[in-house]
Amino acid sequence: MTAPAVIWHDVENGAYDADLPLWRGLAEAPAGGPVLDLGAGTGRVAIDLAARGHEVVALDSAPDLLAALADRAPEVTTVTADAREFSLQPTFPLVIAPMQLVQILGGRDGRLAMLERVHAHLIPGGTFAAAVANPYEALPSADPEPPLPDMLERDGWVFSSQPVSVRERNGCVLVTRRRQAVSPAGDLTEDVVDIALDVVDVEAVEREARAAGLTPVERCAIAETPDHIGSIVVVCRR
Repeated sequence: MTAPAVIWHDVENGAYDADLPLWRGLAEAPAGGPVLDLGAGTGRVAIDLAARGHEVVALDSAPDLLAALADRAPEVTTVTADAREFSLQPTFPLVIAPMQLVQILGGRDGRLAMLERVHAHLIPGGTFAAAVANPYEALPSADPEPPLPDMLERDGWVFSSQPVSVRERNGCVLVTRRRQAVSPAGDLTEDVVDIALDVVDVEAVEREARAAGLTPVERCAIAETPDHIGSIVVVCRR
């Protein structure tokens, strides 16, 4: 039986591909060498890069997610560790933080800790790139209807996850999702979960990167899709 964390990670994140061309382009840069994917989850980005011939190290704090990644792509090296505390032997020409990893690290202190680890693991001249989104865009107040749910069918089960509200609390935005699972026999189970995202803008992430010894060099826009909000990827060099 697939772990629930894997199912819901795949449902809510697995279909997103609008940012993949950016990560592919960064991985093709002349420096060569392995790519470190922070917050890799079940391998949405890591597997895509590995399929294109890149050596990838996938880091995540959730062993269930990494176990699924390892099963799907044994060629990817997996590391169970916190992005704020990891210590690896190799250094990397490219470290990436896709989706909104920088917004689930516990605020400024957590981001700084992650950025310091990134600095320690980049080769001189290496690149770090992190996505930053505005979580308020998850459910625009002007839209009277919630977005369509993310859906996945697996082994006869149908899973759906729909964002139903967005609210602010203690400097975070809580995105409330209704998760439903329908068994092959037609039995329905439902749960409501809150996903907290730090509210941080691109300028703040760039200031924090400078404080960690990185130099912001570029901003790349990832356009919104019918199913996902857009983001800005902050690109820095060591």
